[in-house]
Amino acid sequence: MDRDSGPRVPEPRAPEHSGVVDLRFSVLGPVRAWLGGENLPSGSPQQRALLAALLLRDGRTATASELIDAIWGEDPPSQALAAVRTYASRLRKVLSAHALVSESGGYAIRVRRDCLDLAVAQELATEAEKARAAGDRRQARVLINKSLGLWDGEPLANVPGPYAENQRARLEEWRLQLLESRLDLDLEVGCHAEAVSELTALTAAHPLRERLRELLMLALYRSGRQAEALAVYADTRRMLADELGVDPRPELSRLQQRILEADAELARPSEETAPAPQVTRPAQLPATVPDFTGRASFVRELGDQLTTAEGSVMALSALAGIGGVGKTTLAVHVAHEARPHFPDGQLYVDLQGTGHRSADPETVLGAFLRALGTADSAIPDSLDERAALFRSTLDGRRVLVLLDNARDAAQIRPLLPGTAGCAALITSRVRMVDLAGAHLVDLDVMSPEEALQLFTRIVGEERVTSEREAALDVVAACGFLPLAIRIAASRLAARRTWTVSVLAAKLADERRRLDELQAGDLAVKATFELGYGQLEPAQARAFRLLGLADGPDISLTAASATLDLPPQDTEDLLEALVDTSLLESAAPGRYRYHDLVRLYARACAERDEHPPVERELALSRLLDFYLATAAKVYAIERPGDRLVDHVGPTTHEGLVFADRHQAQDWLYAEANCLLASARQASGGLRLRLAVDLLWAAQDLTESGANSKQYEIAAHSARDAARAAGDIRAEGRARTSLTSVHLVAGRYDEADEEAKQAATLARSVQDPAPIYWSDNDRGIIAFNQGRLAEAEGHLARAIEGSRADGNRPHEASALCNLSRIHLSLGRMAQAIAMAEQGVEIYDRIGHTLRLANARYALGVALTDAGRHTEALEALVEALERFETNRQRLWEGTTHFRMAQTHLAARRPARAAQHAEQALAIGCIGGDRTRAHVLTTLGRALDSLGQADRARACWREALSLHEQTGAAEAEEVRGLLAPLSAA
Repeated sequence: MDRDSGPRVPEPRAPEHSGVVDLRFSVLGPVRAWLGGENLPSGSPQQRALLAALLLRDGRTATASELIDAIWGEDPPSQALAAVRTYASRLRKVLSAHALVSESGGYAIRVRRDCLDLAVAQELATEAEKARAAGDRRQARVLINKSLGLWDGEPLANVPGPYAENQRARLEEWRLQLLESRLDLDLEVGCHAEAVSELTALTAAHPLRERLRELLMLALYRSGRQAEALAVYADTRRMLADELGVDPRPELSRLQQRILEADAELARPSEETAPAPQVTRPAQLPATVPDFTGRASFVRELGDQLTTAEGSVMALSALAGIGGVGKTTLAVHVAHEARPHFPDGQLYVDLQGTGHRSADPETVLGAFLRALGTADSAIPDSLDERAALFRSTLDGRRVLVLLDNARDAAQIRPLLPGTAGCAALITSRVRMVDLAGAHLVDLDVMSPEEALQLFTRIVGEERVTSEREAALDVVAACGFLPLAIRIAASRLAARRTWTVSVLAAKLADERRRLDELQAGDLAVKATFELGYGQLEPAQARAFRLLGLADGPDISLTAASATLDLPPQDTEDLLEALVDTSLLESAAPGRYRYHDLVRLYARACAERDEHPPVERELALSRLLDFYLATAAKVYAIERPGDRLVDHVGPTTHEGLVFADRHQAQDWLYAEANCLLASARQASGGLRLRLAVDLLWAAQDLTESGANSKQYEIAAHSARDAARAAGDIRAEGRARTSLTSVHLVAGRYDEADEEAKQAATLARSVQDPAPIYWSDNDRGIIAFNQGRLAEAEGHLARAIEGSRADGNRPHEASALCNLSRIHLSLGRMAQAIAMAEQGVEIYDRIGHTLRLANARYALGVALTDAGRHTEALEALVEALERFETNRQRLWEGTTHFRMAQTHLAARRPARAAQHAEQALAIGCIGGDRTRAHVLTTLGRALDSLGQADRARACWREALSLHEQTGAAEAEEVRGLLAPLSAA
């Protein structure tokens, strides 16, 4: 906010006197006054001291002698009284006589309390205390943050006099207390990783403040960094003994002991020290169907079982049955009826266990933890850690978890709450006899009476009553399967000219098939045949072809490309399929199949699509659309980059985006579908489209988002190209795999892929992968310490980029070559190379890679000792990485900023940025994490926190040894003196 616009306080309400309309003051920073939006002159330092003294008396009168003491203390000038009167007169002219009044030989400022930033901050803090006392910790955090946000630097900045000095100390102490309260709340609501960075900086700035040390220990412990948490205690004890000759306070010692004992209570808020936080109460259950019918005994049985969660154990029920038998409908209905027993929320997930790629428990746990209010940064990486955190988060809560369409018991074990008061309800096609403690329920088809009742509710009493026998024939033809009955009844309800007998006659042939196929998937297919057989030809074609594509769902634009139809016609077809229950509308403009319906659609495509080549053409059109659009996103992100000229030609023009942000939104929204389609390609045109699509969508791996799916797709493409003997496609697929390994820090694998990519590309004269691989191999060789080899690779990359007219790629190689010159001590050349890269990117408006160039320049300037310029470059790089959603590059830039601050002898700032790098993650995986820990250790050591430094270096050494990095010796050298001591 612009300082001249006034302090961040609420706008005044109707004033008591017209002379003080919109008059506002600030003391939480420079002492200032505003009238409306105008900054009023506050005069000399002594005049500001008078204003401050009056403002801080909260409307009470200050005598002249009190004001003299406040401004000058025990040694006032001879004309002090006259000076006070002069200052008061000048202020009155500025503020109006209604605001500054004279009475009883003294002065007072009479304005509403909300005109002073301090009063507003105090009110917010009071409201925060009330919210915390009421258990609403999240609201308390919001209020405290608003209070802290009113500070604008040092309070009463540059105001002279003993009174101002005392008040400055008081206000600063209050600010620190607010910070401690806010950080305590951060830990209570799970923001441990974020808190570590701030607490590291605060403990460096206030080393004797033990409460901050206590909070840092707890934040580190809850972040899984137990050794560092204990090291903080050791550092604190040594520092207190050296500085004050005292031991840590009892609270700190007790915390150390609890950490040593791995006290499970430390993993969650303590009810003894703070009220329970207001937790997020998810309500994720799908809507129950309004025409739910029958199943009374099952509803009663499952409901009774779920209510046992009120006792001392977790309730667990597993509902099994064939596809289409109504497991999900029944489970959702029972869950809604049981909601009053689970006031802390209900979680739901479709585990997609009937498909080829069922839901990953690790991903599901991440979604559950977010729904329960856990911050992204506090969610661990591994499955076991996520499962443990999920159970801890649910401890003390009463939550119902509905796990729909489970594959097997192994898939759902990590997703179970595990604590009394909670319950899990599972649906699956398999009977989970190996799920310990589960109450198993086998769901069969409906009875004839229930089936007829469901049919009647959908079609209408009047139409069914007159043709009861025909209606019984219909539900019998449906095999009494609820899904089949719903499809048949919905079709009849939508056709007012049909009678029930007409529908029964149409089902005559299918009835014989259903009589023969009464169990398993075949019965489900027979029910779907009912709906499919009643589709118009265009609807049936859409149903078949769209079912061929992998991916969780499909957008309207992608479906339009697949069917080779205009979007409006496509939407009409898809909505018709939704009406028949053969397709679901996942969200506006997006559609999905139930897993079993998708399998049936593919079977129909195998059987009915003529000529058969149309299936291949449909999937090719989908990939063509994805490639055309991804190439446009790439071109918007990287203007001037020739990659888009080297990808294969596309028939589809691709979507048009209004700006870069809209393009990015499309790429990340379509990531799962796009990568799934690329995985499907096994040869021919589709394989080449898939390989080029991965190349154009490389942001998905560089940002850290969808990296696992991207890697799987790249491996699949490489293997398919090799099997098909497609040298060009294999070379490009290996180029994509090189990027995957580089981001993860797997340099040996990356080098092998890059070498093979270049060899294959040369054999078919495919230029782009050649210089692309040279650039990658230069990065790899640099990171492995092969500097001369790296310089050769990068020189060839520059030459190849220039020959192809690819200026952005030339700039990338120049920035990488800058790092080589830097390592070889050629400081001037390093800076010059980075500046050339910045100039090229700047000239062509390349916002994304300009961030990389600024990053490279910042690194070079750091080594040159030009720390201020280095930080300017790195801050700009960080802002651009954030804008472009390059999360891993954000973390890496924080790491470089930490190194710059450390070189500039600002260890507290270095530690803060290093902690942010650890919380976010970095390019290079564990290798870079080890470097970050080494830098953090150096910063902590400079701050006198030797034990915590040692803990960081030990973890760094372990990571270096795991990755075989040469830097392990450097870390051993850091640890050696400490070990000797």
